Amino acid sequence: MKQTKHHSIFESLTNTLVGIVLSFLIQLVIYPLLQIEVSFNQNIIITLVFFTVSFLRGYIIRRLFNTLKN
Repeated sequence: MKQTKHHSIFESLTNTLVGIVLSFLIQLVIYPLLQIEVSFNQNIIITLVFFTVSFLRGYIIRRLFNTLKN
């Protein structure tokens, strides 16, 4: 069964949001351990960049596989 574009967006967004929260929390622990000085605001910017790339990647791959199913 083909997945709708709306469902693809919802699934990709949900998956990416869960990943981004985990990523942000991990960064708060890892950066200090590696002695990488990053401000809270810089961490948010880094997280948002990775979120955007991850969401687009997930959505594009999902749509590609959905198209190839036919």
